[in-house]
Amino acid sequence: MIKDSQTPQNPETTANTIQLSWLSLSVHTYIKMGIVGVLFFMFFYNELYYSMLRRWLTESSWSHGFLIPLFSLYFLNQQKQEILSIKPKPNYLGLVVMLLTLAVYILNALQINFGILFAVLMLPMLIGIVLLLGGFQLIKYTWLPILYIGFAIPLPDRLYKAITIPMRIWASTVATGLLNLVKDLEATSRGVIIDIVYKGKVLEPSLDVAEACSGMRLLMAFVALGVAMAYLHKRHWTQRLVLLASTIPIAIFCNIVRVAVTGFIYVLISPKYAQGIYHDALGMAMLPLAFGMYGLLAWFMSNIFVDEKTSSPNEKEIIIAKNGSAETDNVAKNE
Repeated sequence: MIKDSQTPQNPETTANTIQLSWLSLSVHTYIKMGIVGVLFFMFFYNELYYSMLRRWLTESSWSHGFLIPLFSLYFLNQQKQEILSIKPKPNYLGLVVMLLTLAVYILNALQINFGILFAVLMLPMLIGIVLLLGGFQLIKYTWLPILYIGFAIPLPDRLYKAITIPMRIWASTVATGLLNLVKDLEATSRGVIIDIVYKGKVLEPSLDVAEACSGMRLLMAFVALGVAMAYLHKRHWTQRLVLLASTIPIAIFCNIVRVAVTGFIYVLISPKYAQGIYHDALGMAMLPLAFGMYGLLAWFMSNIFVDEKTSSPNEKEIIIAKNGSAETDNVAKNE
């Protein structure tokens, strides 16, 4: 009997090799998505335009908002094969989530009147819509892209200032300590103001750690990118949490470096290089520094902590071979 040399194909493997495309969705599905999208846009028009788009255009601290939806779409595209392989199972729990979100929206409009809550309610509404139309299987692959849009929602001015003022004071205090290391220089911090006396001469005007120097812009953008990188990198969940948590101290540290360097430039070089376009360029230079520190931490964790599951078959074979040769040597010695 002649045996067939071809190995039987695994149906799951064959299914996984089929590359699906967004174009494989039916016209009916696109029409349904279009109708839902138009209704969602009409309901949240004020939030999408006035609370988000206009502030992205007019406030530099929130200009990164244009990139957030693109990242969310990229996340969805990364899960394209899994999403398109799902057979949607509508779940009416999604309708309950939508109705509860609508109730909170109305209550906020009539009683609470908390501005940012209107925009935040877009997220549970989107989750309710996806759960209603696709079920929990679809939520499994879309919950992060939906919640990620939250990084594009600007904070109220009152809350924003409450966060930035302590950050400005920290930066001012640390920068003052670093400036005092320079010979013949005496720096004193008064809140967000740094008074400088250099070689017996009082420098005017005093350095003001302005709101733009608070580091909030860098913090928001870097945390958003940190979430994206932690999501895209195939790591153990503990390493992802560590990398994500590291984005906050890294962003704060880089901003302190920015304020200190600005102070040194102001004193030792020229005040004109500590403002305007030079000041903005120095702020942009902090982003590569932040990414470098993040990348160094990621490299360190990858080389220190090795997951046994990720070790290659060749490595395992070498370990087994070494163990086998060691046992053979022991037997030989005993004989």
